Amino acid sequence: MENRANEKKVIAFVIYQGLTPFDLIGPLAVLSRLAEIDPQYEPLVVAETLDPITGDDGQVYLPNRTFAEVPAPYAIVVPGGNTPTIRAMSSPAIRSYLRSAARGAKYTVSVCTGALILASLGMLAGLETTTHWAFAGLLKPLGARYIRKRWVENGSIINSAGVSAGIDMALYLVSLLAGSDTARKVQLQLDYDPRPPFKIDWNRLPFTSKLTRTVFSLTAPRSLAPVKKLIRAGL
Repeated sequence: MENRANEKKVIAFVIYQGLTPFDLIGPLAVLSRLAEIDPQYEPLVVAETLDPITGDDGQVYLPNRTFAEVPAPYAIVVPGGNTPTIRAMSSPAIRSYLRSAARGAKYTVSVCTGALILASLGMLAGLETTTHWAFAGLLKPLGARYIRKRWVENGSIINSAGVSAGIDMALYLVSLLAGSDTARKVQLQLDYDPRPPFKIDWNRLPFTSKLTRTVFSLTAPRSLAPVKKLIRAGL
């Protein structure tokens, strides 16, 4: 159910212990600028409780609201991380909130391995999906098909690749919400025109990177066992 015209269109950023902060902060910066331009939008950081959340950088982050306080957001953003995101897939609170809130959300989007959480809920079944390259092998057991793109749109669901790709995805989301002119304004305000000093040669990844991806793929059955149990139980 979409918000009525006189209500704020809340964009809920779901956070949990151990997430990668850049997955949160990059898109949050983009959508906060949208809110400055168009105050009908309101980004809020939500979690199971209002207790402090520690990111994988060791810094502490505070949610604005609990899941219970934002039951029907206009849009949802799910950031990712490393092992803590694997654990978050089995969180009853996160699973219940996303399953319920996504039913009425205009858009449900993920950054990096946040796609695994959505996939664990069956939201990406049969869909081309992107995530962090190192975790690509965990999508197939959850019914999704990995594709290496900066972001992928499937109707109301949008997924971005790893970490910094969340900024690109968020700018695209702004274009859907408020038009390309507004998205360009946000991009200009953020001075976002990346020209990194190095390019990634996806055909010649370092051995250690290939090994990391292989390890995650080979350990997928064990890593996904808890969430698979929940899926079989219909939870």
